[in-house]
Amino acid sequence: MKKNLRIVSVAAAALLAVAPVAATAMPVNAATTINADSAINANTNAKYDVDVTPSISAIAAVAKSDTMPAIPGSLTGSISASYNGKSYTANLPEDSGNATITDSNNNTVKPAELEADKAYTVTVPDVSFNFGSENAGKEITIGSANPNVTFTEKKGDQPASTVKVTLDQDGVAKLSSVQIKNVYAIDTTYNSNVNFYDVTTGATVTTGAVSIDADNQGQLNITSVVAAINSKYFAAQYDKKQLTNVTFDTETAVKDALKAQKIEVSSVGYFKAPHTFTVNVKATSNKNGKSATLPVTVTVPNVADPVVPSQSKTIMHNAYFYDKDAKRVGTDKVTRYNTVTVAMNTTKLANGISYYEVIENGKATGKYINADNIDGTKRTLKHNAYVYKTSKKRANKVVLKKGTEVTTYGGSYKFKNGQRYYKIGANTEKTYVKVANFE
Repeated sequence: MKKNLRIVSVAAAALLAVAPVAATAMPVNAATTINADSAINANTNAKYDVDVTPSISAIAAVAKSDTMPAIPGSLTGSISASYNGKSYTANLPEDSGNATITDSNNNTVKPAELEADKAYTVTVPDVSFNFGSENAGKEITIGSANPNVTFTEKKGDQPASTVKVTLDQDGVAKLSSVQIKNVYAIDTTYNSNVNFYDVTTGATVTTGAVSIDADNQGQLNITSVVAAINSKYFAAQYDKKQLTNVTFDTETAVKDALKAQKIEVSSVGYFKAPHTFTVNVKATSNKNGKSATLPVTVTVPNVADPVVPSQSKTIMHNAYFYDKDAKRVGTDKVTRYNTVTVAMNTTKLANGISYYEVIENGKATGKYINADNIDGTKRTLKHNAYVYKTSKKRANKVVLKKGTEVTTYGGSYKFKNGQRYYKIGANTEKTYVKVANFE
């Protein structure tokens, strides 16, 4: 049965009462419906059941000049709610009069007065989530993957990263407010790009590399990796003959890189170090929102580089390379009768066909070759068959009898006589059998 998850803003209707994804007009005070596929099944091991992630865009006011008129600031954005593995988004209209914007001194600011390169807090009051009456009385936890987002259940409460709420008789969770901190107003007149630089040489870099030794247990700590990267690279914007530093969160980038490789990190930051891994460090300017990403290769010299077990195989039919989604990679191919190093076992890709992954220098490449081009496919003859060398000449005097199982390699070839033939025999000899004999 389909359940409904709604985001409702009462006092801040101008900010949160928006049309659903379908282009349907709604009255200002209407609820925004977000569909979920099942009832709440709270996981006691999870930090929260519903993930709420607002995305706010603030544009700074521009003063009148000789070249352009004054432009007022503005505030727009969206709120995404993730529930049961799916994400749903509600758009926010411009310049809500009910959402509160405050600066670092807790002074209230109007959207039209937003200034560039300043951190603001946006508070959206009276937000509700409607899970339907079938979930009445259940206790859920609401949180956000964005550390800048906090919640208050009741007026007067201190903002918290997560809140536990008991749904009322209608299955509604009511919050006093949602706060989004560190919202920066962008200066649309500032066009300087973000670049990464080498600390020692001052040169612009697009890739980076650091080397760190693991301890005698083969472990590293996240702080060591962060320090190594931060001591070697910095990000900045160049304008008016000077560089302005742009901050970046190296720690989060390192944690994301380890998570992507499914490397567990202890509560104090230690992890079993691989020989090498890549950290994608992203720096975003608070002044104009421009960003740059620096991929940094982290090498751990005293940890051995694992070698993937492999074997050498002969290609019996010209073979193209494919990616993990079974889509062809480029135009390169391995021609028949050449050898290739592949994994020990085949892998079924998205199309249900078996492939061998190509191994280079002991490493899996992510490139695959159709196993049929290597091992072939066993087919049963439905007719007696000759073995041919060309469309006119037989390869030998052998007659393959009906019912015989024959291994064919790769796709069929079209000969000059217009008929199609399969290559048979795991050798370099010209031995072919008509496709028609298997049909």
